[in-house]
Amino acid sequence: MGNIFGKWQGSDPKLGSVLTGSHCDAIPLAGMYDGTVGVVGAIEALAALKRAGYKPKRSLEVMMFTSEEPTRFKLSCIGSRAMAGALTADTLDKKLDENGTSFLEAANAAGYGGSSHKDVLTSTKSPKGTVDYFVELHIEQGPLLEQEEKDIGVVTAIAAPAALEVKFSGDGGHAGAQLMPLRNDAGLAAAELALAVEAHTLATGADDTVGTTGIFEISPNAVNSVPREARLAIDVRDIDGERRDAVVQAILYSAAQIAMKRKVRVNISMINQDPPAVCDDRIQSAVTSAAAELGLSTNRMVSRAYHDSLFMARIAPTGMIFIPCKNGWSHRPDEFASEKDIGNGVGVLALTMAQLSDGVWQDKDEL
Repeated sequence: MGNIFGKWQGSDPKLGSVLTGSHCDAIPLAGMYDGTVGVVGAIEALAALKRAGYKPKRSLEVMMFTSEEPTRFKLSCIGSRAMAGALTADTLDKKLDENGTSFLEAANAAGYGGSSHKDVLTSTKSPKGTVDYFVELHIEQGPLLEQEEKDIGVVTAIAAPAALEVKFSGDGGHAGAQLMPLRNDAGLAAAELALAVEAHTLATGADDTVGTTGIFEISPNAVNSVPREARLAIDVRDIDGERRDAVVQAILYSAAQIAMKRKVRVNISMINQDPPAVCDDRIQSAVTSAAAELGLSTNRMVSRAYHDSLFMARIAPTGMIFIPCKNGWSHRPDEFASEKDIGNGVGVLALTMAQLSDGVWQDKDEL
């Protein structure tokens, strides 16, 4: 699959491990910190524990997930979905990149993979009991910690997206010769739906409900042609699954009504509709006490972005540690987290993992 692991064996191999990690892949024109902090920082956290003479009882593991971003194969969190058994071979069989390359072909070309997607998924699924806890260190990707001058975010829940693709098709025509009353403009149908996404999201009155039309394409995309085709990619997220799904249903209803009113054809595909996750109480407590021990302030908060932790929560009790990022910016080239904030996050991660491992210290002051 391409997930990469490193393991520090604990004194009791019968227990499941305390696993940490994140991803290093990125979307186009992104920054250096999304995901990467949770991989490089995790390696440093274990190194710090070793330097301090910590002896783990539960094994400590670091991993880098493959394909967390949906950039290449239009499916997010492929590595963690596979570990959780939340991905089927049929789904992967249909996922091709822009060059027509399958995930299996790409994986085999990179030096891993297998004979089929089914074999890859079977070997990747995490056996029951192998992981006792999962903790992910990550930049917040939002502005709250910086605005409230807090050092550490203790994540309580992880929002999950419903992603859908909507295609409108009309008959097109010449921009000069096609009279206004006779048009069935696919572009205008798409524009109405994009505004409906915003309206239905705001109508919930909930800050945790967000809706985005992230892709808006029209064809033939010519100034002198009435749009004949339009494609929208829509993302709706919430920590409340029922509320999010109600927004999705409202969007689907609007799409049908708009298509009827504008006399265009509509085709809708649901890409994914994953349930949100609640973070484990013991991990939240461990993160809070680790921060207090280091003299760091905390803020309890939800993650409105989703992460591999969303799927790891199906395998084991899961939690997340957030650190501030400049202006809350992420998924852009000027994404930034300071050395101090990264160091704080690594320290909290190290102490959290030590608590969860139930091991013994030799010289904790050296941490």
